Amino acid sequence: MLGKYNLHYASNIVFHLHNANEMETSTMNHYLTFYEIVIAVVRPAIVIAILTGLWLALQRATLPPRRRVTTWLAVAIPLVVWLALIWMLAAAGVFEFGRIRIPLVPLAVILPPVIGLTLLIRSDRIATALDAAPSSWLVGVQVYRVIGANFLALWAYGAIPGVFALPAGIGDFLVGLLALPVAFYLASGAAHGRAIAVAWNVLGVADLVNAVILGVLSSPGPLHHLALDHPNVLAATYPTVMTPAFAVPLSLILHGLSLWQLRRRQTCGRYGSIKDDAAIEGSASSQIKLSHSHYPKQSRMELGLRLSR
Repeated sequence: MLGKYNLHYASNIVFHLHNANEMETSTMNHYLTFYEIVIAVVRPAIVIAILTGLWLALQRATLPPRRRVTTWLAVAIPLVVWLALIWMLAAAGVFEFGRIRIPLVPLAVILPPVIGLTLLIRSDRIATALDAAPSSWLVGVQVYRVIGANFLALWAYGAIPGVFALPAGIGDFLVGLLALPVAFYLASGAAHGRAIAVAWNVLGVADLVNAVILGVLSSPGPLHHLALDHPNVLAATYPTVMTPAFAVPLSLILHGLSLWQLRRRQTCGRYGSIKDDAAIEGSASSQIKLSHSHYPKQSRMELGLRLSR
């Protein structure tokens, strides 16, 4: 009931501003209902895919069973609770403009990546799991970004301003469209695969930062300087707000982990200690191997200790 209320609330505000007729409003409501169903399937599927990938990575890292379970739960529980909390707040209309004075959408975008990446990067077990997992995983999983085309559909309905919808929608769709080709190329072990993956991550982060900035500048608030005659009201209502409040910060975390993984693999690869994706796919039981002929015994011992934590 809360979701349906917010669908009508968002549609009525936008179309009232533009004097739309009843048929356009009805069509808009049908589309938002369809989109609500889509994200009800896709968002949990993304979380399941991430947690499945983490479990497989922990298995490849050959961690003791108890550490494997506790590490997985340490990520799974906060991730599921985060999704559920954002979902409930969004459906209740808490993120809508004018409900409270605190700018919840910007906070929802900024705080999770800052807190999440800080904790994850400080974890030796997560580092070991990333070293054991193919670097293509964190790239390919972001194929869900194609759903960003939703902004283009809302712009076509006249629901959100083009100054935000066009760059945000096209950028997100492009990043999602390139995710699988880049992941397959990286997994093949072809030349410049890591460089292309880094470039894709930079593109993905730039797209998200640009979308957040344009979203703030085109929405009601103290920083509203764009689309003054057509404010970006719908972006803060359910179900559309699930994108900036959950998908954007989650994507930033995945980009951060992917870049960290690629950097670790490049750095450790100089000593022959971590295989590339093709080698990892071929042998899950020997994903980390120390070379005894290319660097001193002391460096070998230090690297082995760091990767075995």
